[in-house]
Amino acid sequence: MKRKLSQYLIQWKKSKHSKPLIIQGARQVGKTHIIKEFGNTHFAECLYMNFEVDLALSTIFEKDLHPDSLIRQLEVYFNKNIDPANTLLFFDEIQVCERALTSLKYFFEEATQYFIVAAGSLLGVAVNRKNYSFPVGKVDMQTLYPMDFEEFLWAAGHEMLAQEIRNCYIKNEPCPFNEKAISLYHDYLITGGMPEAVLSFSKESNHLLVSSIQQQILNSYIADMAKYALPAETNKIMATFRSIPVQLAKENKKFQYNIVQRGGSSGIFGPSIDWLAASGIVIKCSRVEKSEIPLAGLQDLTSFKLYMGDTGLLTQLSGMPLHDILSQNYTFNSFMGSITENYVANALTVNGFSLYYWNSGNTAEIDFLIQKGAEIIPIEVKAGKNVRSRSLSVYREKYKPSVIIRLSSKNFGYENN
Repeated sequence: MKRKLSQYLIQWKKSKHSKPLIIQGARQVGKTHIIKEFGNTHFAECLYMNFEVDLALSTIFEKDLHPDSLIRQLEVYFNKNIDPANTLLFFDEIQVCERALTSLKYFFEEATQYFIVAAGSLLGVAVNRKNYSFPVGKVDMQTLYPMDFEEFLWAAGHEMLAQEIRNCYIKNEPCPFNEKAISLYHDYLITGGMPEAVLSFSKESNHLLVSSIQQQILNSYIADMAKYALPAETNKIMATFRSIPVQLAKENKKFQYNIVQRGGSSGIFGPSIDWLAASGIVIKCSRVEKSEIPLAGLQDLTSFKLYMGDTGLLTQLSGMPLHDILSQNYTFNSFMGSITENYVANALTVNGFSLYYWNSGNTAEIDFLIQKGAEIIPIEVKAGKNVRSRSLSVYREKYKPSVIIRLSSKNFGYENN
């Protein structure tokens, strides 16, 4: 299945001054597959090293980290000559081997002729947990997220529809295939962007099979919490994780610690939230009281929302009836609004935007603010076609934005900025 990150990998290889590259992201978003595919397509040889599976590999990195020594030992270990111009060295699950991570610094400083890509599912968690000598400034880093809606359309055989949606948006014209696109969008709300789930749906169009795959992924997340978190934090992380559907089901979606546990506080559950965010399982959206540049400097660190890193996993974790999504039942199931917000949070994150929301006491709230250059753009999210919003009127009167984005199931249109 085609991924947008593939183009970045090709450009990285073409660069004459490429640093070692680290691809991070949540477990099962497709890191291993896309890097192996890249290595097998664009190199004569892809030397794959998985530090989680092959524990003996770590012993090679225990002593001398100079590239010449490491390369000689790897050649003996795999019984293969390593041609730097035609071999991709792939260090998978690199968070398991601290010394392998440190070695990237020396490859950059002493042996730039080698092409090295490393991947880690829980790299952020592992680096925070241990005293890693992280090669700051010596590596390039990219994050692979679950497949976005456009990648989902590609996988489902609707590349021309994806391009038509883009063309209509750019031209600001109604899309003649809006109903078909909205129907596929609801399939995406159930399937989400985990590649195994998308592949299953593209082949079988069976949401029940997808549900089984998603449950296995959620189970693997729980297993990682037990494996990689400190024992004292494991139960807190699990409780925080399981509270997310409840948090988003509230009218006020601000994260509340006492929902996780009576008497809960940031001191008790703050590290659990940091763990979930660092692992890529959740996305944090911080509150701002003022819509001014820069948003990052105005965020209230004590008030935030937590969204799932994949909307399909939220659907599965919440137990949302699939019929209500497929029938576009907005009237009788208020959780559709929460799933829609989560979808938008995912889409903005994939496109490189930090997430913020604005509210003014109890009088008004804007779902998302994004900063694009020197401009702040408010984004109002509506699950259905009812787009009335008092909050947007309050925000417009206060800040007079040059443009507003309102997302709904209505067709493209432009009026009143």
